Amino acid sequence: MVSIALLIASLVCSVVGKPVTRNLQVHEARTVPPQFQHSGPASPDTVLNLRLALVQSDPVGLQNTLLEVSDPSSASYGQWLSKEKVENFVSPSAESVEAVTMWLQENSLNASKLSPAGDWLSISVPVSKANELLNADFSVFEHVDTGAQAIRTLQYSIPMGFESHIDLIHPTVQFPIKMAGPQLVSAQPSNTDATPASSCASAITPQCLLDLYGIPSTPAKDKSNVLGVSSFEDDWANTADLQQFLKTFRPDLPSSQTFTLLSIDGGNNDQSRISAGLEANLDTQYTMGIASLVPTTFISVGFDTTDGIGGFLDEILYLINASAPPQVLTTSYGFNEDSITEALAINMCNAYAQLGTRGVSVVFASGDGGVSGGHTGDCSAFVPVFPASCPFVTSVGGTTSVPETAADFSSGGFSNIFAVPSWQADAVNDYMTVLGDTYTGLYNRSGRGFPDVSAQSYNFSVVQDATILGVQGTSCASPTFASVISLLNDGLLSAGKPVLGFLNPLLYANPDVLADITTGSNPGCGTDGFNATTGWDPITGLGTPQFAAFQKLVDYSAKDAQTG
Repeated sequence: MVSIALLIASLVCSVVGKPVTRNLQVHEARTVPPQFQHSGPASPDTVLNLRLALVQSDPVGLQNTLLEVSDPSSASYGQWLSKEKVENFVSPSAESVEAVTMWLQENSLNASKLSPAGDWLSISVPVSKANELLNADFSVFEHVDTGAQAIRTLQYSIPMGFESHIDLIHPTVQFPIKMAGPQLVSAQPSNTDATPASSCASAITPQCLLDLYGIPSTPAKDKSNVLGVSSFEDDWANTADLQQFLKTFRPDLPSSQTFTLLSIDGGNNDQSRISAGLEANLDTQYTMGIASLVPTTFISVGFDTTDGIGGFLDEILYLINASAPPQVLTTSYGFNEDSITEALAINMCNAYAQLGTRGVSVVFASGDGGVSGGHTGDCSAFVPVFPASCPFVTSVGGTTSVPETAADFSSGGFSNIFAVPSWQADAVNDYMTVLGDTYTGLYNRSGRGFPDVSAQSYNFSVVQDATILGVQGTSCASPTFASVISLLNDGLLSAGKPVLGFLNPLLYANPDVLADITTGSNPGCGTDGFNATTGWDPITGLGTPQFAAFQKLVDYSAKDAQTG
């Protein structure tokens, strides 16, 4: 038996062979997205960097294992897997590797591995060859608003029988996505009084959040506990702004502390204050302002990407290849679920599951468009947001005011791709009983509901170019919730216990660690949107974090465990 490693290695070698005529079948097809227009054929000599996702050997086994190690009632709870054991679930079969190898060799193509398990490969091929290989019509498409151009095809084909070997080829029918950051509110004065009502009176600050959620201000101890902050499209975090923020809002912490930079796709972190990104400053200032002295890694994903979706795929492939990924990853970016192909969404969601089985808590903002997602105009159906709709991430919605109520911009709803997971079924069924026939036909009643939890998201004080500004969005909520998890992990690691990892089964089994939010709605698409209600709802999830209750729960639930 030829090993998979040797077969994949053979792809790196250039093999000149006589092309073999194969019968092809359409694998993916789509129409032109509304925001793009066809502007002509692509130059036949333009070189495309295409990625091939091979069918994984046991994705269902991976998901079942994730549930076992993240279910607090399981004997395997907290027994996170090693990188190598996770790769065993997702590596392609020898048959798939052989079939794809032969096909590429027949067409004189080189390929390289993009993932450690070999389930993602990369080839460079001119447009003329790609059209021939995939029976495609790669053309230039132009964004109607920005004028940005992309080379895509509206359908492509693979050899007959290869659907058991190839999940997708990308970017082919996947068009570039649009990501949105937080919105400015206004300049706000600081307020650092000691009680939740007073410290949150004029603006949201770290002290407000510490008081409101009972988060301790004592510094973290465990230096192996890392909180990762995602940033895309050269949105940079400024250290001078961070120092000013800490001096102003957390004077009890050393203002000299900073984050570690991790660069992907040529991402850097320009330190000119005028070049700083509002999203990056918000995320780093509030993770470091809440999770006192937890080591923070700023992940800067630059523009040197060919993944077709702004670096999202490159980031997740980098992290699953890392020997020690951060224990918590917070990402304040997302996009409409209908702007990503179903095959790519499922593949990426399974990649987040890979991180989960290794003990990483993957946290995403739910989005800021209410039930309309990122649509600014009228929509005929509710629009879920991805990756927040992936069942293997913890999605964070937004609240406002004290006492808390749902923020009207907080995105939430039900996925059109992913089914309701087992750990969420009872909560969703209870909400459906309350909702009844309202909005029938506007959303998928059998879809995964999001968000899972929520946190404050309006009028956060952020230092931007030496000025205190107020910002809003679930971009505020995600780093807040992620910071709570990082501090809980610090206590667990200090006690010799495993980190929390994939959170959702624990949260839905123990909703009392969250304060239920029962008022507010998230309008959109010409409707009032979903209402917050008793129990889980698709705007605030299970509610906002209560640190003391959470700490008591995990100290009781977590068992000593070793990475398997």
